[in-house]
Amino acid sequence: MSEPSASSSATAVRSGALALAWTGKRLPLQVLRSAAGHYIGTQDDEGPVSRESVEYFPTHLAARRALDTHAWTQRAHP
Repeated sequence: MSEPSASSSATAVRSGALALAWTGKRLPLQVLRSAAGHYIGTQDDEGPVSRESVEYFPTHLAARRALDTHAWTQRAHP
């Protein structure tokens, strides 16, 4: 089995650390929205599971850019 290339690892889906730690679910990070703004978090079929980012972002695009470039801060606690 070969190692993933740099390009494939850059596009790999990352999982929410808090979702995994608190619920045991490995869920992909994505941009979600609440009344406070856009944030990086996880959701399952029932709805939002975790807010992973400390930051709230003013737009979906700003949150997406932060997720894509790793320019966000992981929350330590739910």
